[in-house]
Amino acid sequence: MKIDHIEIGKLQIPFTQPLKVAIGEIDSADNVIIKIVTESGLCGWGEASPTPYITGDSPETNFETAQLFARLLKGKDALAIDARMVELNAFTVGEPSIRSAFDMALYDIAAKAANMPLYRFLGGERREIRTDLTIGQQATVEETVAQAQAILDAGFDAIKMKVGRPGLEDVAHVKAVRDLVGPDIAIKIDSNQGWDYPTAVANIRAMQPLGLQYSEQPLKAWDHDGFVRLREKVGLPICADESVFTDKDALKLIKLGAADYLNIKLGKAGGIHTGLKINAIAESAGAKCMIGCFGESRLGLSAAAHLAMARPNIVFLDLDSAYHFKSDPVIGGVVFDTKVGGLLHLPDTPGHGAEIKESYLDEKTKIVI
Repeated sequence: MKIDHIEIGKLQIPFTQPLKVAIGEIDSADNVIIKIVTESGLCGWGEASPTPYITGDSPETNFETAQLFARLLKGKDALAIDARMVELNAFTVGEPSIRSAFDMALYDIAAKAANMPLYRFLGGERREIRTDLTIGQQATVEETVAQAQAILDAGFDAIKMKVGRPGLEDVAHVKAVRDLVGPDIAIKIDSNQGWDYPTAVANIRAMQPLGLQYSEQPLKAWDHDGFVRLREKVGLPICADESVFTDKDALKLIKLGAADYLNIKLGKAGGIHTGLKINAIAESAGAKCMIGCFGESRLGLSAAAHLAMARPNIVFLDLDSAYHFKSDPVIGGVVFDTKVGGLLHLPDTPGHGAEIKESYLDEKTKIVI
């Protein structure tokens, strides 16, 4: 199954509302799309959604790196995923987003060649999967509550709140949402590195009566020792996100006892190949995983949802980015249930099932290698 050529395109879709977090803000999906075509005509699709203040890459660097990757892989066996990902991961230690795009395209091809949906190809079976919906940092408590009401009205059973404000400013926002939604809706908080250790302790203790599910990335990505101390100090489970890109990061965090949960994002891990390793490390230590997203369309979310379905140890899903798109550029793939908020449906078509409508790609910048 040799690679004949690779198409590289740009995708830009505005969000219905900006997403503000403690360390940055995005208002559109500025993504790079990969289509790997084999000599047999079988093709695989992938998507990079770089978030520079987290992943350290950008749409511009992804687009340039994609051309180098394409020249590296052209003529090689698309089904030898281990070998291909070793080559890409050795080519650069950076650019995780575009490595992820090539990875998901290769897995798409392999599952199609096996005539299986990707979750079956990965050894999984169909199970119910549901995502939360995120509330970004809002200027006022009233705006936060309004967003929570919309999520409640849509039938979601889990809310993720972006926190990390100075001092104890977050407490009023989180308490107001809990008062609104009642005790049965799961609420998780994500600080995106916004707190230092004393602020994290103070906030988590102040929110203790609010029945939170976990605190995600409360400290800086490098502060592994702080994670250990925080875990020992507070009773709320801690989830690592920006602290875990690779399986080596996962191993270090688990050995230190720094986190209860690990957040796998394909755009951080460089794709499914490493995501599987992160989950295996967590599972072997009795830790659960969540799977998250950046600004992916339903294409990137489809690949992530297949991984989640294939691995029951991935118990929390935050795959909501495309829910905020002003338009939908994807054919096939994962879809949001219109009656049960947060419920995700995956098709049983071979591969991850998603591709981009050609009309959404910028033809002026499209490259074929």
